[in-house]
Amino acid sequence: MPIISELGPLSRGQTQLLLKSLEKFPRKRLGQNFLIDKNIIFKSLQLAGPLSGENVIEIGPGLGSLTRALLGAGCHVFAIECDKILCEFLVNELGHLSRFYLVGGDAVERPLAGFEGRDEPFKIIANLPYNISTPWLSAVLERSELPVSMTLMLQREAAARFLSQPGSKQWSAISIFLHSAYVCEGIFPVSRASFWPVPAVDSVLIHLKRLEVPRIFHRETRSLIRKIFTQRRKQIGSLIKLFLPQFFDEIGELLLKNDLDLSLRPEQIPSRFWHNFDNFLHTREL
Repeated sequence: MPIISELGPLSRGQTQLLLKSLEKFPRKRLGQNFLIDKNIIFKSLQLAGPLSGENVIEIGPGLGSLTRALLGAGCHVFAIECDKILCEFLVNELGHLSRFYLVGGDAVERPLAGFEGRDEPFKIIANLPYNISTPWLSAVLERSELPVSMTLMLQREAAARFLSQPGSKQWSAISIFLHSAYVCEGIFPVSRASFWPVPAVDSVLIHLKRLEVPRIFHRETRSLIRKIFTQRRKQIGSLIKLFLPQFFDEIGELLLKNDLDLSLRPEQIPSRFWHNFDNFLHTREL
């Protein structure tokens, strides 16, 4: 098996040779498009910096191209990989390094890659497998410990949905949860040629910084907001009658206090109402 000793990104040729030596074929179902553009990798590090001594979570390290760059920058890297062949490769390749921690498994089930429960600040830098971006981000935003920042490679359509604004057709539950905890400080287009195999979708790199006072919604509120947005074409008044008939009058008053009314659709309602909605529900028994 070829061994890559230097802590730097892998080129396209190195990526192809390694996969061939491992008898490993990229699996579309797992979103295995390997990042081969070192400029994009270094851009990720630049956006997330400073990094020396920082705890960094990586999702789906694959062959470790980004991982090597993170380790080279002095990070403590906590990674999770679902592919057993790639896990074994990473252990053989990087397992001897004291700043590298790898767990095998599902990133949606373990969104912090084994870092859970540590009372230390951390960042997330990841070339996300596109098939898990929404459930993984939802899982991160539900936790009491939030990363200081997230620098994420995403499918362009997913990024547009996450970063959408009230009044757009893409405004959704995940948009509300993300805007309530983070501000986007940069979004950069990424060429399809930056990956191998070349994906059929466009990608972007985004950098998110945690708000000084982030909002983490209560579990019951998150569940209700998701239900409400499954019927986004209905007016909010009809949806309150459907899901919370016992609080119809009180929520109607809450809307009025926010200069909103019962005829609006969920996609037209800004984050500030949903924050008040969360506070209201937390004081009631559902």
